[in-house]
Amino acid sequence: MAVPVIDFSKLNGEERAKTMAQIANGCEEWGFFQLINHGISEELLERVKKVCSEFYKLEREESFKNSTSVKIMNEISENKSNNGGKLEHVDWEDVITLLDDNEWPQNPQEFRETMAEYRSELKKLAEKLMEVMDENLGLAKGFIKKALNDGEGDNAFFGTKVSHYPPCPYPELVNGLRAHTDAGGVILLFQDDKVGGLQMLKDGEWLDVQPVPNAIVINTGDQIEVLSNGRYKSCWHRVLVSSEGNRRSIASFYNPSLKATICPAPELLAQKENQKEVDETTYYPKFVFGDYMDVYAKLKFQPKEPRFQAVVKAT
Repeated sequence: MAVPVIDFSKLNGEERAKTMAQIANGCEEWGFFQLINHGISEELLERVKKVCSEFYKLEREESFKNSTSVKIMNEISENKSNNGGKLEHVDWEDVITLLDDNEWPQNPQEFRETMAEYRSELKKLAEKLMEVMDENLGLAKGFIKKALNDGEGDNAFFGTKVSHYPPCPYPELVNGLRAHTDAGGVILLFQDDKVGGLQMLKDGEWLDVQPVPNAIVINTGDQIEVLSNGRYKSCWHRVLVSSEGNRRSIASFYNPSLKATICPAPELLAQKENQKEVDETTYYPKFVFGDYMDVYAKLKFQPKEPRFQAVVKAT
């Protein structure tokens, strides 16, 4: 079973209805899908690969050897102190985060210019995709964007996480990134097209998110689940590591403003009430996203349902 691959360019032609249905299926039945022909040029994507790989080699590869993760793994191997199974408190991942207002790496010289251009294009793609979600859900155009931005304007949080997962001498002991759902809105991932490792959970089975050259992997976060009143579920996913290959991963997050109030769209609540589908076990509360993030920081790798309950108790 393969994660759906959708040709985004066909939204503008005779196959629009079919493509809309494919995206709806990706959101409702999977929580993960891949977009090809998404409007971001191959030339830009090739530059992104180049500068991110160069950046890791120049600035991060040596320092990772002295990271906490490496130290813990070395200690376990020397003392044979692990009694089997994956470590529950360690990720084998090197990360930097790019925001509009934080300091970016200076080397390689192309890095800042290329990543600024890339982030701008990704943000536009996220907003186009949210309009498709609006239409598929029967919501007014711009509803999801407005909810994430806490009204009109550009208040949403847009961050980009540049990750590398170096070769691991003990891949049986650690994940690149432990299983979790994403806290925010729409996540757009440009994953390595040669070194795999990303997996999603579907129907109780872990599936590989197969590398597709120059595709953008889309997954929906917890806040889209709430806004859609459960129609679009956030999906559990993880990253495995191997003893060979250095996996590159560039994830961009279109998340709500910390001040944004998040709750199910009134139209979707009304639909459930009319259909007599109200179920307390799938009830989504109203909360401020910043309060949710306080809870998420403590419970990221635990089941998501208690997070929704905990954020109400915390407010």
